[in-house]
Amino acid sequence: MTLPDTAVNPAGADRTFQVDLRGLVDLLSHHLYSSPRVYLRELMQNAVDALTARRALEPAAPADAFGVRLYADGSVVRVEDDGVGLTEADVHSFLATIGRSSKRADRIAEQRGDFIGQFGIGLLSCFLVADEIHVLSRSARTPDAPAVEWRGRGDGSYTVRTLPGSARPRPGTTVTLTPRADAGEWTRPAQVHALARHFGSLLRHPVTFDDGTASCDAPGASVNPEPAPWARTYPTPGARSRALAAYGEEVFGFTPLDTIELDLPAVGLKGIACVLPETVPAGRRHGHRVHVKGMLLSEQAEEILPDWAFFVRCVVDAESLRPTASRESLYEDDTLAAVRDALAERLRAWIARAAASDPDLLHRFLQAHHLAVKSLAVHDDEILRMLLPWLPFETTDGHCTLDEFARTHRTVLVTSTVEEFRQVAAIASAAGLGVVNGGYTYDRELVHRLPEVRPETAVADLDPATLTAHLDPVDRETELAAAAYLAQARDALAVFDCDVALRTFQPASAPALLVDSREARHERTRSQLAREQEGGLWGDILGALRQEAPRAQLILNQLNPLVRTAVTIDEPELARTSAEALYGQAAMLSRRPLRPAESSLINRSFLDLLAHALRKDS
Repeated sequence: MTLPDTAVNPAGADRTFQVDLRGLVDLLSHHLYSSPRVYLRELMQNAVDALTARRALEPAAPADAFGVRLYADGSVVRVEDDGVGLTEADVHSFLATIGRSSKRADRIAEQRGDFIGQFGIGLLSCFLVADEIHVLSRSARTPDAPAVEWRGRGDGSYTVRTLPGSARPRPGTTVTLTPRADAGEWTRPAQVHALARHFGSLLRHPVTFDDGTASCDAPGASVNPEPAPWARTYPTPGARSRALAAYGEEVFGFTPLDTIELDLPAVGLKGIACVLPETVPAGRRHGHRVHVKGMLLSEQAEEILPDWAFFVRCVVDAESLRPTASRESLYEDDTLAAVRDALAERLRAWIARAAASDPDLLHRFLQAHHLAVKSLAVHDDEILRMLLPWLPFETTDGHCTLDEFARTHRTVLVTSTVEEFRQVAAIASAAGLGVVNGGYTYDRELVHRLPEVRPETAVADLDPATLTAHLDPVDRETELAAAAYLAQARDALAVFDCDVALRTFQPASAPALLVDSREARHERTRSQLAREQEGGLWGDILGALRQEAPRAQLILNQLNPLVRTAVTIDEPELARTSAEALYGQAAMLSRRPLRPAESSLINRSFLDLLAHALRKDS
């Protein structure tokens, strides 16, 4: 009698996932990692962790008793270590179970923080370059333990067998790969040597490389012959600074403006930050080199520093930072957040030290990275008080620091946009007004905080319309004589919602000033759209938002000879054309984007004036 399925698997009973090992191996080995080159890092990492466990078993052993040896001759890649090794039970438990790591075993759980890897999947990266992984291991925990051989294949199958101890006389593990034909780029001897130095140059255990010939530096050449530069001793502080700068140049390819030592004992982090010697675009975040226990984790670890610190590039080695499963980036947790805050404080301290004791360095730094400091000063009161007077701004006196500018202008005016500053800069300068361009990122906000640092200085916004209060009116007779021309000009420019006035101002070479803020143009555009859409849904919405649209103003300069001649024109068409030409020239001088109608007006007025001149000439 055949029992129904419900009797074998009653409803609601727990079931086990069916795992396609071939598909899982393909997923992890081909999609978890960014490049096939990580296979060597994973093998070296496993070897170093095995050495760490062996050192815990034999703490009295000499410092150079245990090491890692790499071999590549083009036909095989081999990584051998003198680590703790594996028993047969370990092999079945850890190598044959995806996701289980020997670093999680209860017997060494208390030492887990000493290991680089924690996830138990790193060995799968070898399938990026080989179809089979051969592991030969002998445990150091069990006296007279036999050697164990494990062969894993990319289809998810594996075999295990025990061998006589003579198969591996000493404890440790050897991993051998026979590269596929398409993996030659990553398994050639020179490439293996380069990758070993790339990933393992700061490892604390000795690592050597051999290609079986003399093509490398020497048979058994050291991959990490010297400790990290910050871990060495130097005869003088100057020698230390030069060595750190040389290391930064070797790693990043530029000569640092300065190097900042980083040391966070709480998380075992040491390293350097190299100050870039040239300006970088705002917000461009550089990748930083992060090593975990000596092994290179990432060259693009943006998350190690805050966004505003884009003026440095760092190389650090840490004990307590947690890598992600692919070990190519850092896991975002409370520890990383605390490290980021602490490193930010180190950078602030360096800026403060430069401001207090090295004005030349501070000047060179601010020349290159004033925007980064401005972004920091917005949120950091200490940096604001310390550096705001020394930061450069665009002003009516040229590019200068606020300290220099405030000495000659007790009242500092600041515009809201770059466009408004360009409209008024020449005339404000001639009138003796001190105006700062507040249109760039952070500038307006920072200028308004200047009184916090210099209480004797006043700061106020300057709207272009307020500039007219500083322009001198013409006498009544001149105004009456120009009335007919001004009426013609207002009529010609009514299509642009522009009024026309006559004033005197410096410089006399400026025939006209167009006063027209961005907000005013937006309001006029909204009003025009409301009129065009009257009666519809959008018309009702825009009508509800409508305000009294402020008009633009073309201010003619009576001191300019061309204007004095223009206001005497009694021919209506010529008067209109000259007013349009003055409007077009003032619009171009404001450097704001021209509307299509304005571009057309400039072309038409030029051609009309040319035609008039030719008729008069003939």
